[in-house]
Amino acid sequence: MEQAELTALLTPEGLRLVDEIGPLASTGEVASAVSRLRAAGHSPDLVSAVVGQAHLRVRAGAKFGPFADRMLFTRAGLEQATRLEIAARHAARFRDAGVTRVADLGCGIGGDALGFAGIGLDVLAVDADETTAALAAYNLAPFGDAVTVRQGLAEEIDLAGVDAVWLDPARRTAGHSETSRTRAEDWSPSLDWVFALAERMPAGVKLGPGLDRSLLPDDVEAQWISVDGSTIELVLWSGALRRGDVRRAALVVRGGAAHEKTAPGDTEDEPVRELGAFVHEPEGAVIRARLIGDVARELQAGMLGDGIAYLTSDAALTSPFVQSFRIREAMPLKVPTINAALRWNGIGTIEIKKRGVDVDPAQFRRKLTLKGEASATLILTRVGEGKRAQRLALLADRV
Repeated sequence: MEQAELTALLTPEGLRLVDEIGPLASTGEVASAVSRLRAAGHSPDLVSAVVGQAHLRVRAGAKFGPFADRMLFTRAGLEQATRLEIAARHAARFRDAGVTRVADLGCGIGGDALGFAGIGLDVLAVDADETTAALAAYNLAPFGDAVTVRQGLAEEIDLAGVDAVWLDPARRTAGHSETSRTRAEDWSPSLDWVFALAERMPAGVKLGPGLDRSLLPDDVEAQWISVDGSTIELVLWSGALRRGDVRRAALVVRGGAAHEKTAPGDTEDEPVRELGAFVHEPEGAVIRARLIGDVARELQAGMLGDGIAYLTSDAALTSPFVQSFRIREAMPLKVPTINAALRWNGIGTIEIKKRGVDVDPAQFRRKLTLKGEASATLILTRVGEGKRAQRLALLADRV
């Protein structure tokens, strides 16, 4: 969003038009709205801003629910914003630690600050980008004096009177639409500055789930979070926000239900075993937190293959930390063999999963003969260890 578009949007006319135009989900709806607004004599900047917001509000519903209908966004800000249900969980940890005033450094469009303010915390929200800070101020305006929004650098903010901080370092190039990831040494504020602040006061630090584990400080709790099958973030907790001797945590949220596994450190994997009656796919947060071993022991399972993050068992057990599959048939990973099994079982709909094999699922699907009313899951993977490892296709059903 350019400054001229923001200026046009943050006017009574601009905000009224955004509300009046309603949600714009498709390209056709966007084009029609542009034509109507231009024909009504509105400026190009105002039309672009209004139509852009109406389209972004549709996408924002997945993260912010009905609150999206009164919020303003940039494309990049929405992509990087924390889902409201996760922001609320973060905020609860601050409240439970006795925090009453929190500084949100790198607040973006205000997603996490909404969570903090929503449970009664006073918030100082800061963003380096002028446009983003202006949108955050609008989004947080309903909380009145409980929230202060400032535009500025995190390193220059006076934290006097603040009990704890929430930090979300900028990990992408500057911009409001197309951005790209940057190297850790180029983040703003820098990781060194962030970790130094987290040593001085209680902090939550939001990072990408794929952060190099060698960068993790020893004295923090590292919590990986998966939501509906996607691993969305890593949060490092320090000081009073850290839970006792917990150093590794995997929070898994599916359909609004949350489950968490914690440990004082990485856990040891179970040995590789022969293929059993079930295969279990651990959630990404469990894999990243290296808690697969604990989950395996709960399921009476072992590793399916050397370095492969699938578990296998004979026990009819499952867990919130895995997706479980009952094996119908195991066969060599060869297209003719697989197609014969699909025909025999009348499979017309197939879900393809793969780990440990160089296969593009989309291209592989085009080689399959799918005909029939039944559905199944096809797991393409490596089974066993060392020289005895085999490339197999497992025809399975979700449990």
